[in-house]
Amino acid sequence: MSAPAPGPGPTPGPASVSASVPAAPVPVDLPATGALHGAVIDWFDEHARDLPWRRPDAGAWSVMVSEFMLQQTPVNRVLPVHAEWLERWPRPADLATESAGEAVRAWGRLGYPRRALRLHAAATAIAQQHGGEVPREHSELLALPGIGEYTAAAVASFAYGRRHIVLDTNVRRVFARLATGVEYPPNATTAAERRLAAALLPDDEGTAARWAAATMELGALVCAARSPRCGSCPVADRCAWRLAGSPAHEGPPRRGQTYAGTDRQVRGRLLAILRASRTPVPRALLDTAWSEPVQRARALDGLLADGLVERLPDDHYRLPA
Repeated sequence: MSAPAPGPGPTPGPASVSASVPAAPVPVDLPATGALHGAVIDWFDEHARDLPWRRPDAGAWSVMVSEFMLQQTPVNRVLPVHAEWLERWPRPADLATESAGEAVRAWGRLGYPRRALRLHAAATAIAQQHGGEVPREHSELLALPGIGEYTAAAVASFAYGRRHIVLDTNVRRVFARLATGVEYPPNATTAAERRLAAALLPDDEGTAARWAAATMELGALVCAARSPRCGSCPVADRCAWRLAGSPAHEGPPRRGQTYAGTDRQVRGRLLAILRASRTPVPRALLDTAWSEPVQRARALDGLLADGLVERLPDDHYRLPA
């Protein structure tokens, strides 16, 4: 996922380590870590994409919306939907006044629509508990419904310039190659990865926030999962994986997610019918979404269980009110 650069934040004081940063990072065997930070951040300053949530006037709400949308979704698909959301709901309170179903409708075809419900719940909590302003503190962000460790750290770092470990798939891959000499990180984030990230995190808040954004962009644009562009990497001369001859991945095969024929596809087709209608939809119309009845029923039951669809009397269905 592509991360925004941090916007203006509070005046940095003494370096602080949040709850998201392990208290006792382990040493890392990388020469001249300060030079490493400088090389990656200088590259970012020159090559970072111009994305709306990175602009100085974007605001924390724009950053938060982008972080929800960018989970498992590429930037080019997020851009138009992000723009539509910010035009319709420029503040969390604007979204909170609408139904959760409208959030699901506006989510469109971004996929994983439960994210829309979670973002709506977070916006409602922000409106009710934080005066409509996205909170600055990691602990307050983490307490919002639908926000986990990664999103709390990303919003605090990218929106407010705070010092946090921000580990998405791109950053984890950069660190795996740069510091541990393997092509890919483990399937799930490990304690060792978090200790490594803490060891590499700059002490200064502003520099740490830039480092978080820069390493994420480096993984997205250069240190890609397939066909990394090592010749364009600002730290190729320090990369343990490259110096070892770029050894092939030795772990379990890494398979991409399939979509065609899965329950995810069926759920998407059912939701497409519901999003297109402003009135409740009869079951007979939903039955046209997919020919196989058992899979169709299973997908609809899943949508009901997730709160993405509501069943009404007379076997009619709608998006959540």
